[in-house]
Amino acid sequence: MSEITADVYYDPYDYTIDDDPYPAWKRLRDEAPLYYNERYDFYALSRFDDVEKGLVDWKTLISGKGSVLEMIKQNVEMPPGTILFEDPPAHDHHRGLLSRVFTPRRMTEIEPKVRAFCARSLDPLVGSDGFDFIADLGAQMPMRTIGMLLGIPEEDQERIRDRLDAGLRLDEGVMPDMAEDGRNTLSSSMEDFAEYIDWRADHPADDLMTDLLNAEFEDVTGTVRKLTREELLNYIGLLAGAGNETTTRLIGWTGKVLADNPDQLKMLADDPTLVPNAIEELLRYEAPSPVQARYVTRDVDYHGRTVPEGSVLLLLNGSANRDEREFEDPDRFDITRRIGHHLTFGYGIHFCLGSHLARLEGRVALEEVLRRFSSWEVDWDHAEQAHTSTVRGWERLPVRASSRS
Repeated sequence: MSEITADVYYDPYDYTIDDDPYPAWKRLRDEAPLYYNERYDFYALSRFDDVEKGLVDWKTLISGKGSVLEMIKQNVEMPPGTILFEDPPAHDHHRGLLSRVFTPRRMTEIEPKVRAFCARSLDPLVGSDGFDFIADLGAQMPMRTIGMLLGIPEEDQERIRDRLDAGLRLDEGVMPDMAEDGRNTLSSSMEDFAEYIDWRADHPADDLMTDLLNAEFEDVTGTVRKLTREELLNYIGLLAGAGNETTTRLIGWTGKVLADNPDQLKMLADDPTLVPNAIEELLRYEAPSPVQARYVTRDVDYHGRTVPEGSVLLLLNGSANRDEREFEDPDRFDITRRIGHHLTFGYGIHFCLGSHLARLEGRVALEEVLRRFSSWEVDWDHAEQAHTSTVRGWERLPVRASSRS
């Protein structure tokens, strides 16, 4: 490690850092814009401009070996159809297929149902002393929404969500064994979804699973075909996991950050038209997925140093969103901020296909909470932060809330 980074340390598996990574990330941006971690043998970029360009440079920084540090380091084999872990041309064919069924029209059509899921969770809590942003809302509404979209029976949704959540949990100070844990999680997902696919093949419905079963596309060989069974299982497993986890974290951060900023909460309670921009600021301020890993395909220079071919480079989009070179006073939460664009959903070819759904769910969740509760404070004695290697947020976030009269 060079002298300039000798006393600067960032470790994605350290709970203390993960609890509040922003001081460490600021030091990286200011003192080590290209950082190297000897213990886990990875490099990291933390400034907005560097991260944005890195996300676009898919030829040098590829996703085909994984987008999570331990996946790349342990040479985990990427299954077909997992677009997060693919590069062009396979990525383009598979993403194009998914974008055809994951349309803005479908997202708009489901808003009344998302509101109904929120009401189902929140109505019984009105008049009580408070609720848990995770247990009572964040772990419920996103699961119901993605389950509805995929056509997974409601009685099975919680079991699948709990299994996916368990596969993401992190032991402090230890790189997860993705070869073993990932294989077990994938095997469980295959078992979970196989029966639904078989049922939908004979009983089509207006859901994404039926659309994916029937959709035809041209693959990398020029053959027009449907998805294989393995590809279909991986598509559905990816959608179920991504559709649950990141939105749950967004809802948790909504409760926490607004409790920390009661003046902003009051503005929203008084004027709900501010909610859409508030969600955008929440996404910038606390990215649910703040770290993206890439495999380096050729020697590449950053800030006067070379990252060798074969290295792993972390793109710290959560840090980039707090870069004062891009955002004025970035550590201040401001629901009236004019943002331009942030990097929470990525950038370039891997920009999150579910961004419209996440924004919709985040907006509706906050609107429905504000219809019932005018303010809240976190019950810190019972709050618990979650620690995973892919997302950042809350396991439990109980609040003491004031119901609207």
